[in-house]
Amino acid sequence: MHEMSLAVAVVEQVDGALRDEPPGTVETVRLQVGELAGVVPDALRFSFTLACEGTALEGAALHIDAVPGRARCAPCGAEWATGMPPRLHCPACRSTAAALVAGRELQIVSVHRTDHGVVPAPVPASEEN
Repeated sequence: MHEMSLAVAVVEQVDGALRDEPPGTVETVRLQVGELAGVVPDALRFSFTLACEGTALEGAALHIDAVPGRARCAPCGAEWATGMPPRLHCPACRSTAAALVAGRELQIVSVHRTDHGVVPAPVPASEEN
């Protein structure tokens, strides 16, 4: 179940981002999860609860915003919902030259603390300067 490793990574990122903040209680963590990301939301919620134990996030709730899959046709520019399983041929011109433009997201959107409000989402290590 890779959801556990994802949950641990989210907890580590949030915990690390809060080290420079005043002590407080994390109430919620909000994620965007694309429908094409290969993540089972219920398994991620369960894993998140386990990963939070013994950390500054213990007791925090995980809110997941689902992002529908979308694709764009290179030849004609049409855009459509891919659905699941994904339909990757263009409904307008039938081309298979499509690029996914949404639905693979897996990112922390916000962290809400009961005593300090919303804390900006941590920047993934690959995006830091």
